Amino acid sequence: MLRALATAVVASVVCGVLSCWLVLIGWSLMGDAVSHAVLPGVVLAYVAGAPFALGAVLFGFLAVGLIGLVRDTSRIKEDAAIGIVFTTLFAAGLVLISVTPSQTDLNHIIFGNLLGVSSADLAQVAVLAALTLAVLLFKRRDFTLYAFDPTHAHAVGLNPRLLGAALLGLLALTAVVALQAVGVVLVVAMLIIPGSTAYLLTDRFSRMLLIAPALAAGCAVAGIYASYYLDTATGPMVVLAQGTVFALAYLFSPRQGVVGRAVGARKRRRAAAA
Repeated sequence: MLRALATAVVASVVCGVLSCWLVLIGWSLMGDAVSHAVLPGVVLAYVAGAPFALGAVLFGFLAVGLIGLVRDTSRIKEDAAIGIVFTTLFAAGLVLISVTPSQTDLNHIIFGNLLGVSSADLAQVAVLAALTLAVLLFKRRDFTLYAFDPTHAHAVGLNPRLLGAALLGLLALTAVVALQAVGVVLVVAMLIIPGSTAYLLTDRFSRMLLIAPALAAGCAVAGIYASYYLDTATGPMVVLAQGTVFALAYLFSPRQGVVGRAVGARKRRRAAAA
């Protein structure tokens, strides 16, 4: 339980920070694509005895390259290209799992096995998370400018293509971190929900970078405790807790919530009538 809590909190924090940029840029589908496309890379790295991160990064960049190739050399639009590439690579990963001889059940890569995390897995998660957070925080101003206005970023001497590639590489590393917690299927939730929730709660990006990881870490702890007492799957409970918090923000956020906007509109109508 202690290793599960530590792994879930670390993975949630790094996913929460990165999700702010993914939501701001509009890369939700790209996060889904990369998180699923890394599966064959992870399996091949396991077969070769290499670190999971190496295979994940390689296939993450491969997925992005293939999406761009299909989009630029055919009539297929980007959303369709993303769907084609990530489903094909994900299926290839499933096939590799089915034919790979292993003394362990590789299905935990797909569905997660938070309570089965070993000390070595926790160390790998901590190292990858520290590396990802260090780069994100060190380059946060450049990434933020790229997210808001790539043209202006180019005008001040930055390379938007390089910044985008760096974010995609960090996305692949983060997917590996979250794999240990919730598996490939639910990684996209951890990469999108915290940033989306924070986006409903504040208009300042600097506050998003604090709110998103804090909410994600709190949901990780709450989800693990709930799964223990309710005797349910641990990883899905973490994501379910995040989804619940998003629903509350969607309904009751002071400025962006559905209920808050309805109450505000009613007050304005009463004031106008008075």
